[in-house]
This record gives sequence, C-alpha cells and structure tokens, in this order.
Amino acid sequence: MLDDSTPITLPSPLLHRIDSFARSLLQPVQAFDFSTPRFEAALVPPESVSWRIFKNPVSVFVGGVAAVLLEFGEPRVRDGIWQHSSFRTDPLTRLQRTGLAAMVTVYGARSKAQAMIAGVVRRHDRVAGHTREGEPYHANDPELLDWVQATAGFGFTEAYHAYVRPLSGEERASLLVESVPIARLYGAVGAPSSQAELDALFEAMRSRLVPSPVVLEFLEIMKRAPILPAPARPAQTVLLKAAIAILPPWIRRRLGLGPDWIVNPIERTFVRATAKAGDRLVLPSSPAVQSCRRLRLPDDYLYRSQDRSTR
Repeated sequence: MLDDSTPITLPSPLLHRIDSFARSLLQPVQAFDFSTPRFEAALVPPESVSWRIFKNPVSVFVGGVAAVLLEFGEPRVRDGIWQHSSFRTDPLTRLQRTGLAAMVTVYGARSKAQAMIAGVVRRHDRVAGHTREGEPYHANDPELLDWVQATAGFGFTEAYHAYVRPLSGEERASLLVESVPIARLYGAVGAPSSQAELDALFEAMRSRLVPSPVVLEFLEIMKRAPILPAPARPAQTVLLKAAIAILPPWIRRRLGLGPDWIVNPIERTFVRATAKAGDRLVLPSSPAVQSCRRLRLPDDYLYRSQDRSTR
C-alpha cells in the first residue's frame, strides 16, 4: 500500500509559476489535451499504480535517464537512437517528445494514446541501419522493443522506489502487468510481465551490454541541456548521478560509469527531498490532474492514499 501523503499547499502566484514552467517543459513543441474526450478511459485505469508513480516529475526524469543508459548499453538500440534522433543537436526537444509520449500512454484518452503509438510504430518502421560494430538493426525488431520496454519499466519503478517511497512486491507486480497491453501496442510482444521475467531478461542481456563513448556523451549533453533554469542547472548533474545509482552495479561497471558518477549522501538526500515534494505537489496543468478532470475525479485524487481515493 502506498503511504498516505498530504498535498502541498503553495501560494497561488508561486503555484502558477511552477505549473507554467512544468507545462512549458513538457509541451512546448506540440499541445496535447489530456482533458478530452470527456469520460474516455486511458489505457490503464486511474486506480492503477502507474497513474500514481507517473505523476512525479522528479522520479520520472531520473527513471527516464536510467532507462536511456540501459538502452545505450545495447549496441543496436544505441545506434538506432543515436543515428536517427536529435539527441546531440536538440536534446531538450527530444527529451520533451519522449516524456510526452510516456505521459500519453499512461494518462491520455485511449483513442488518442492508440493513435500516438501507431504513429510511433510507423516512424520506427523506417529506422534501420548498422551499428558501428557492423551489426544490422531495425527499430521494430521485437527483441529490441522488449528491451526498451523493460528498461523503461525498470527505470521508472526503481526511481520511485529509491527516491519517493518504497514499493511493495505487489505494487511492482502490478506495474509490470499494467505495462503489458501498452508494450504490445508498440510491438513488444515479449516484454516482461513478471519480476521473474524481468530478472531473466536482464541476465540474458549480460552478453549484449557493452561500453560506448555514446553513454558518456549523452551524460555530458544532459548536464548542459537547458532543462532547468540556469541557476538550478547544477542539479541536473545530481539527478543524473541519482539515475546511475539505481542501475545494477554490474551494469554500471560494464558501461564504464566510474567514481565521478557516484551520488554522495548529501546529493541523495537532496534528490529524495525533491522527489518526495514532487509527489505531493498538485499541478493543475499536469497530465495527471488534467486526466483526472477528464474522468471527473478530484484534482488531488492521485495524491491521497489508495484507501482514501476510493471513498
């Protein structure tokens, strides 16, 4: 059971500024209306564990970075992304599109989410080539799609567990089960649906994951990208370290993520405090709140305990 937490109450001008910043960070390129069509269900229900963990912007960012690092360890996924995306030239826009896609799959109305995913699958069908090692790849290869889905689930789950509040075994199991229908829409028909399957996939990837200059180049880009306002930009490095900290130790070693990327106790405390606050801050324009409004649920529905939210 997720712990109860009381939503943070902020003065209206401050809440408006934070809300505006969060909205511009997520949707400056294209507008997506999470509040329509009225009453239309999402791909996963509002009482799901997914709806609760994806509302947290801090753990979603940390988990997303962890997922990308895991993906970049697999050469075919790495070059499929690096050779066919704008990460190097326009990292912020690329991150925004990826983040928005994650929000749409969890919170968006079913018809809109299915249309978006179908568009992604069509675009991926044109992504093919050879890795720098000479191995062929195709973005819609089910094996690669399974790994991408597994890394995303791992990242978001472990980030929330480490920095917001511990998740029980039952909640972890629910997250995996909730992700399966979405994974299949993307073509990841073999994505893990249980902890045992996830563990087995990570074990099977031991022989596939390799170090690459792309991993460190990605981290350096993320340190400098204008994600946070300039005065707060040093915090991006701390969040990157927090993402690396939730990777299995053998993967950190395999990817060459050494002492410079170790999160110290003060930094860990900062990330936890920030993530816990993010879990209690009800932002009116957020996908979570707008989707609750679409279903005529209270704005703070996801910020109550599960027991209270059903009353």
